[in-house]
Amino acid sequence: MLQDRYDCPLSTNSVAARDAYVDGLDRHLASDVGAREAFDCAIAADPEFSLAHLAQAVEHRSAGRVPEMKASLAKARATSVGQTERERSLLACLGPLIEGKGDAAFPALLAHLVTFPRDVLAVEPCAGVFGLIGFSGRPGREAENLAFATRLAPHYGDDWWFQAVLAFAQMEAGQLAPAERAIHTAMKGNPRNAEAAHIKAHLHYENGERDAGLNFLNEWRAGYHRDGALHCHIAWHVALWALDAGDTDRMWAVLNADISPDATTSPAINVLTDMAALLYRAELAGVPVEKDRWQKVSAFALKSFPDPGIAFVDVHAALAHGMAGNGAALDRVLAHKDGPAHDIVSRLAEAFRAFAAENWAEALAQLTPAMADHARIGGSRAQRDMIEFATAGCLLRLGKSDEAARLLAMRRPNSPYAPLFDGIRPA
Repeated sequence: MLQDRYDCPLSTNSVAARDAYVDGLDRHLASDVGAREAFDCAIAADPEFSLAHLAQAVEHRSAGRVPEMKASLAKARATSVGQTERERSLLACLGPLIEGKGDAAFPALLAHLVTFPRDVLAVEPCAGVFGLIGFSGRPGREAENLAFATRLAPHYGDDWWFQAVLAFAQMEAGQLAPAERAIHTAMKGNPRNAEAAHIKAHLHYENGERDAGLNFLNEWRAGYHRDGALHCHIAWHVALWALDAGDTDRMWAVLNADISPDATTSPAINVLTDMAALLYRAELAGVPVEKDRWQKVSAFALKSFPDPGIAFVDVHAALAHGMAGNGAALDRVLAHKDGPAHDIVSRLAEAFRAFAAENWAEALAQLTPAMADHARIGGSRAQRDMIEFATAGCLLRLGKSDEAARLLAMRRPNSPYAPLFDGIRPA
């Protein structure tokens, strides 16, 4: 029986279908372009290859193509006769996830991985800062994500994709030296893996290596297609470092060309969160931001995520609504009480409303309790630094520079600070 690159049997007798599927899966895992076309080739070679339809549904889901995602899932189910045991189990696990039932899918995926630990389509949705663990809202999710990756590591060896997954989990838990070794292995195995390049950028960020990070990304992203799923987010890292260096012309140029909603094809979750976070850090750094920019992000949030429910998205949407003066939209976020992290979302939403009104004392009162475990909202440490910096910014505006300095020295000693904080960097 034919197998994929991870030695998993496939329910197709077509070598062409197998080869196209493996190519598509590698492209999907690397956040490269061409995955959808490769899966189409696999389906054309064997229309009854259910797993290719399922992988196509996963690819559509990652890009936010909802109608196509649902159609591909239906085809996967319609062609499921003759699947291997692994494929039947995977379809049963991923089906609910694709239909938006992540709470039901997660325990099923964990059980599936006990028997099939090298099934990367089951690993991928669980892992990472945007995965089912990362967006769970549970306390200690960074440790949980690291434990998940560590348990699976013996099954993957030096595999270029899994080493990047492991590196991110290690880094978010503060294990920077092991993360550096893992990301080196990942980049060596596949230098064009956008996920690994992105995680390497995060490692430079955590180590406070602005110039090294910029030099790496400037070279690496020159060969990355604009339609790659991480194109916007990798540009966000470049723009952040440009802001930190005081090069606001570069920051605006990257934002306008690669991050703005009308300039990128990246997934909406990246566009919204990266745009809002970058504008907010610019505000904190004293860079004038025109209100119409905030209004554009607020409108994009309403269009792309009309129903609140994803904490990480809701926090950034609330930020955009507050800064744009869109009180009605902000109230909608506050009115949504479902979800395990709604308490932190509400605190941050109120803080952003107060920040927009320059009510620094009220903003600080809301930010302070949210600082206890803002990892629950999801996203990376680098992304959540806007909360750390917002708190320090409020302290500064209230004349409490010593407290601001202590806050940053204790919580983010190695991270690059926005220019606003240059005067309070610890010696």
